[in-house]
Amino acid sequence: MAPGGAALESSLGAVVEPLLGLPLRETGMLSSARERRHRAEIEVALPVADWPELGELTARLEGVALTVPEVHEARVTTRVMDEEERLALRGVLRAHMEGGEAEGDGHGHAHGPSPAFLRPGSTSRVLGVSSGKGGVGKSSVTVNLAVALAGAGHSVAILDADVYGFSVPTMLGGDRDPVVLGDMVVPTVVHGVRCLSMGYFVPEDQPVIWRGPMLHKAIEQFVGDAYWGEPDFLLVDMPPGTGDVTLSLAQVMPRAEVLVVTTPQAAAQRVAQRSAYAARKLKLAVRGVIENMSWFTGDDGTRYELFGRGGGEQLARDLGVPLLAQVPFVPALREGGDVGAPITVTDPDGEAATAFGALAERIVALGPARVYRRELSLH
Repeated sequence: MAPGGAALESSLGAVVEPLLGLPLRETGMLSSARERRHRAEIEVALPVADWPELGELTARLEGVALTVPEVHEARVTTRVMDEEERLALRGVLRAHMEGGEAEGDGHGHAHGPSPAFLRPGSTSRVLGVSSGKGGVGKSSVTVNLAVALAGAGHSVAILDADVYGFSVPTMLGGDRDPVVLGDMVVPTVVHGVRCLSMGYFVPEDQPVIWRGPMLHKAIEQFVGDAYWGEPDFLLVDMPPGTGDVTLSLAQVMPRAEVLVVTTPQAAAQRVAQRSAYAARKLKLAVRGVIENMSWFTGDDGTRYELFGRGGGEQLARDLGVPLLAQVPFVPALREGGDVGAPITVTDPDGEAATAFGALAERIVALGPARVYRRELSLH
């Protein structure tokens, strides 16, 4: 090995791959690294040819290489992993999901009841964002809360469990699909948020027509066959109402904490209350209420309560939980959802983004729910 080669390889092996969040030495993606005539020649083995984070990974490798003594230039080339290398990588990812050691052949499925981040003792928090009916902005709340939490330095993921009405991919933005590695899927990352949704696998104009057992299997696969790492927060965009998906989520993720989204009007508040009561019947912890579309601020600074007032406060009182936030009605919030530009990204100092930032702080300060149930029994 050329002088400095060992130092170069050691430094590059510690570089964290941005999509997987693991050091390259663990992933097997650092194919070779050598120093020749003051130039670092680095070869990266990509799991798939169109690796989403190749640009960021290349920049990280070049930056680290140039810190090694005697290296004045860096050149990164790529190749695609062969099947044996991909199997080994899947084994590594499975082991991290399960909280154990990698299996030799990479074929193993999860042997525990759930991924490590869902088990007792994990610091990950699962936040189910719920509503009694559609049209209250539940998905836009989910997306912007996730971006606000990520912006505060937390590791954040979104599971779009609204299988029939998936909208998170559109709202979050980005043009990259999840990466499929055999029987595993690596969620896409946009604005620092991992995301997995049926919307990545079904054409936007095609309906999902499934019965309950198929929905349950889909939720199980989204949770157990995806490489989520160990996020600080996994936000679950739940479908409106109290149907099959809600039951499945309660079984698959019994540690989930529920946030209820409503609007100020009394009719929405009453419907949202049913959603909260259903969560409690399933022994999920209802942690608080988020009131969306609370007011519109005119150019003259006057607040106009377009959808009434008091619904969020009343719902919080009825449930005995805090009103965590009142999010104003801002046209850019809706427009951003249509084009994949979350308001927390496009206008981080604006009225709505400030509300989401404060909401993120309150949720962090609230801490996790204290009660954990090993099993859910339905009678």
